[in-house]
Amino acid sequence: MEKTNVSRLLDVENINYEMKEYDKNIVDGLSVAKTLNENAEQVFKTLVTISNNKEYFVFVVPVNKTLDLKKASKATNSKSIEMIPQKQLLPLTGYIHGGCSPIGMKKKFETIIDETAQIFDYIYVSAGKIGYQIKINPDDLIRFINGKYFDICK
Repeated sequence: MEKTNVSRLLDVENINYEMKEYDKNIVDGLSVAKTLNENAEQVFKTLVTISNNKEYFVFVVPVNKTLDLKKASKATNSKSIEMIPQKQLLPLTGYIHGGCSPIGMKKKFETIIDETAQIFDYIYVSAGKIGYQIKINPDDLIRFINGKYFDICK
């Protein structure tokens, strides 16, 4: 299986993970969860937002949930938060839509993972490329990206 930037970064820090490959034609999160034969509550999508102060924030939420923008604002002490336009994703993060990972973005952004991740021994996040997911302990992920847990879903 091919290495991604995400897997190389995790290898350098000796962080335990498993890489899973799936059909690259599958891009929606619920279908990815089904393909991996995993609970949709354990497969997470990475969303990039911008605040009213023009600060970028990354949110990691289960694929079967929606980011609550009011809760996201509270989590970041911002007046308001909105999704960035899709065309800004690649230049900002280095990742394309469907392959965005909270690990290894071009710049470090404050990252918040939905608090439900804590109840699982492992979750899945993108490995930085469509067709690849990383299975990782959520606490290991939080430590590696210097993130935090917060209630951010509807």
